[in-house]
Amino acid sequence: MKPILANRNINTTIKIRVMKTYVCSVSWAGRARRSLIYVKFQAFRYCSTLDRLKEAIRRKRPGLLRRGVVLQHDNATPHSANLTQQWLQRYGWEILPHPAHSPDLAPSDFHLFGPLKRHLGGMAFETENDLISELRNWFDNLDVDFFRVGINSLLLRWQKCIDLHGDYVEK
Repeated sequence: MKPILANRNINTTIKIRVMKTYVCSVSWAGRARRSLIYVKFQAFRYCSTLDRLKEAIRRKRPGLLRRGVVLQHDNATPHSANLTQQWLQRYGWEILPHPAHSPDLAPSDFHLFGPLKRHLGGMAFETENDLISELRNWFDNLDVDFFRVGINSLLLRWQKCIDLHGDYVEK
């Protein structure tokens, strides 16, 4: 027996939380240069991000392109894809070796995300633009030394990792 519906014209609103990924590209050269890009992250989009980074370096620090760019990124699929490897080889960018699953050796993980999480903790945003505006405001108000401290701590972390025979620097 089929159930009988008393009113078939019921309007129901369902709120669905949609998870989106934003790429936050941060220059660790002591400037809060960042870009926020919503992506379904794939290699061609990563290469597009690298194109924009290369153009920004060409405009702001042309000598760096001549001396050579050293890039640190993890082994996420877009970073290790053939397309990305070809891009890096074409422009002669050097990649710092980075062991898989090592957030303790990535400045964004050990230095940036903690303060950012604390800042955003408890906040709710009505729109994506509200979130992006808050992120831009946070980055714009960071002191230049914030980035220097993060990148300069890498040498000590690398040495500690060596001393621990490859074990995590922080557990």
